[in-house]
Amino acid sequence: MRVALFVTCVNDAMFPATGIATTRLLERLGVEVDFPAGQTCCGQPQFNTGYRRETRPLVERTARVFEEYEYVVTPSGSCAAMVRDHYPQFGETGLPSRMYELTEFLVDVLGVTDVGAYFPHTVTYHPSCHGLRMLRLGDRPRRLLEAVKGLELRELPGAEECCGFGGTFAVKNPDVSAAMGQDKVRNAVATRASVLCGADNSCLMHIGGIIRRQDEPLRALHIAEILSATEEEPHV
Repeated sequence: MRVALFVTCVNDAMFPATGIATTRLLERLGVEVDFPAGQTCCGQPQFNTGYRRETRPLVERTARVFEEYEYVVTPSGSCAAMVRDHYPQFGETGLPSRMYELTEFLVDVLGVTDVGAYFPHTVTYHPSCHGLRMLRLGDRPRRLLEAVKGLELRELPGAEECCGFGGTFAVKNPDVSAAMGQDKVRNAVATRASVLCGADNSCLMHIGGIIRRQDEPLRALHIAEILSATEEEPHV
């Protein structure tokens, strides 16, 4: 099977390890991964801020870059939701049906939950709003984490509450955003897990920043980096 990796601009610019981990994981499962070099931003920041005219060229470019692929996989729930839910408003109906968030591609298309991962740490999982409410990922990420050898999954109190990032919401409403993030971090620390993971680095960037500023005994990590880790190639 051949797929295209839509790494997203946030991952490309700030979290390249997530794209590398996604590629390593998929290739370990026998998937041929292409990386179309023409990909850029999907247009979500512009769309969410109300700049619909400025969004259209990015929608058209993204659809064109990925038009030859049957499956497009992204380690970003928010970008997957942008393509699936909002691209049809611009007349783009081809790409949305071929866009998959990483965990749903693993479970629904490849039909696997045990990906051969090894991660001997305590982990709590934060479901992002886009994954939870728009993509309806359900228990897919949890099923993948529960199958990881050595991993102890701990329940996150208030897991379904927003972390406060919300893209430009964090910029326009910084005090409210920070307070929501602090609630999320407080709940994560209460689990005594060593890792808080999620499927969206935009949320993890927000949560991770609060963790670092408060010097909490916790680190934020994308689920792809956990699932790609093995005994032979452990995550550092």
